[in-house]
Amino acid sequence: MAASEKWIKNIKEFLKLYYNDEIMSLATKFPDKKSLYIDFFNIEVFNKDIAADLLESPDSMIEAFEQALFETDLPFSEPLKDAHVRITNLPSTSKIPIRDLRSNDLSRFIAVEGMVRRATEVRPKILKAAFRCLRCEHITYVDQPGSKMEEPYAGCENENCLKKGPFKIEISESEFEDSQKGQIQESPENLKGGTNPQSIEIKLSDDLTGQISPGDRVIINGTLRSVQRLLREGKSTYYDLIIEANSIERLDQEFDSLDISAEEEKEIRDLSKDPRIDEKIIASIAPTIYGSGVLRNVKEALMLQLFSGVAKELPDGSRVRGDIHIILVGDPGVAKSQLLRYIVRLSPRGVFTSGKSASASGLTASAVRDELGDGRWTIEGGALVMADMGIAAVDEMDKMREEDKSALHEAMEQQTVSIAKAGIIATLKSRCALLGAANPIYGRFNRYEGIADQIDMPPALLSRFDLIFVLLDIPESTTDTKIATHIVQTHYAGELIQQKRNVSSTKITQEYIDAQIEAINPEIEPELLRKYIAYARRNIYPVMDSEAREHLISFYTNLRKLGEGKDAAVPATARQLEALVRLTEASARVRLDNRATIEDARRTTELTLECLKQVGVDPTTGSFDIDMITAGVSKSQRDKIGILKDVIRTIADRTQGNKAHITEIIVEAEKLGIPKEEIETYLERMSRAGEIIRPDIEHVRLVTRY
Repeated sequence: MAASEKWIKNIKEFLKLYYNDEIMSLATKFPDKKSLYIDFFNIEVFNKDIAADLLESPDSMIEAFEQALFETDLPFSEPLKDAHVRITNLPSTSKIPIRDLRSNDLSRFIAVEGMVRRATEVRPKILKAAFRCLRCEHITYVDQPGSKMEEPYAGCENENCLKKGPFKIEISESEFEDSQKGQIQESPENLKGGTNPQSIEIKLSDDLTGQISPGDRVIINGTLRSVQRLLREGKSTYYDLIIEANSIERLDQEFDSLDISAEEEKEIRDLSKDPRIDEKIIASIAPTIYGSGVLRNVKEALMLQLFSGVAKELPDGSRVRGDIHIILVGDPGVAKSQLLRYIVRLSPRGVFTSGKSASASGLTASAVRDELGDGRWTIEGGALVMADMGIAAVDEMDKMREEDKSALHEAMEQQTVSIAKAGIIATLKSRCALLGAANPIYGRFNRYEGIADQIDMPPALLSRFDLIFVLLDIPESTTDTKIATHIVQTHYAGELIQQKRNVSSTKITQEYIDAQIEAINPEIEPELLRKYIAYARRNIYPVMDSEAREHLISFYTNLRKLGEGKDAAVPATARQLEALVRLTEASARVRLDNRATIEDARRTTELTLECLKQVGVDPTTGSFDIDMITAGVSKSQRDKIGILKDVIRTIADRTQGNKAHITEIIVEAEKLGIPKEEIETYLERMSRAGEIIRPDIEHVRLVTRY
């Protein structure tokens, strides 16, 4: 008697005791529903020996469970033939990281957690092939356990024939099941710095197929198998690992991978009651970077980005994003990249990439040849898909190619990634916040030029960022002294730690080191802060009170009033109002409050006003003009360009060759109040935009558009 057979009686008793109602429900929906899901914890409570055998000999034990399910007495005429038993919630001892899988784990029941990297299409796989003999018409059935078709090598089973062919497969008489392959990869948030994520192939069958998409966070429970590698010259002695999935547990809820104990939850709740909680969190964001002035505002904005606004699912089916997009623009050496990397570390789910090394498909999604066996095309998720429900940090955005930047439009606003390549049309989720960094084209930021031109980014993309910060490296003795002191103190503390660690004869004490690193120590430990953020995003859904709503409306309408009048610029658009709402909700989440107050609204409007002063003010007129961001050109600049076009057209009409001399243009334009240096700048800009051409060095001609 097999070890599993002796348990069938006990398993029947277990099923009746724990899952009688579920079995009845399954029987009423069978065969549309084919699986009974069993919690491993219940098996362990019922009989520890059955639980232990299940982990060590899953094939025979799952067969015993399914046999017991089949033999269960039901008030239905049809038994549950071919129904499956799916085991979930395996103990922590059986949850093995992908990189820790070893040969000792082969044929054992294990659980692997990760992120779906790719998934093939669902296709039928033959289980029992029906071969019709073309001589006598007799059908011979052959089981197909592997990936290679097994033919009836013994010949026809008809005693009057016994010929070895020819045979024809009868599809209608054969037995099939749905089959799918996938690949899961270690989740980015669980990786240590500098390590490459490892992946493993998974095999799905029957009703498990079609449940996963690239970017999904899942736990795969199944049996670890090995598949021999094939070489050109023969079979290899090396084997690849594959998990034959028994069940899938989805981690759809945000940050489910972060376990928060009851003690930690109490600590988080106590921490939220601190009146200085926001200051403590700001001080804990990249403490080695001296934060004052604009950088203090940046850290406050990054804190709000980590906590995020509330995503809304509206009755009409539309979705309003809650994620906050931020871009840092400015001079080299102001710690933009360091801030990005630190935020990815703090985010419970974060992905870092550099614009120079990221392609459009690397950021969003790509169609690739399937490496999982049959060479079909399949979808592979990029960085924004992998960062779903987290933060994607993209450094060096100014160095991305144009087609790569255009791929971000949909991902930022609709928070989806649509792909239509190689016959695949699909939409993936990219519900993540984008944190970008960019350097000006000419090295240093020029506040008298449009931001879009300086970082070579399309205005349509730039307008999708909720907050844009300009970080300028301006010499100022008092601030420089503080920054220099902070940097040197950081290095000094690092030197002390290294000497204490590596020099046995050192006289440096741990107490002295602790005193020196106090200034650069985060007020809240990074791991606790990660869990604090995850707890807030998982449990806190603030609603703005009436005062907060009125404050935002008043701020927005007052800003818009500045644009009233025939020749006034547009100071703000509805996108800025939506950003204000998201930031206000995030501010309430910081203190774990389900009510967003007027104080949250005021913090938000002050932060937004500071950003608008940096990038949304026309340097010529000093007034707010959102076109500086959304169009790349302020209204006053557009007006002057329009005047220049009229001047060029007037001069060209009265000269031979329909062209205007640059000296004449400057003279006429200066009479109309445009300074000479601005004229040259605008002519250069018009030339780059293709609005004028230069037939020779001294003349320009307007381009006629039809």
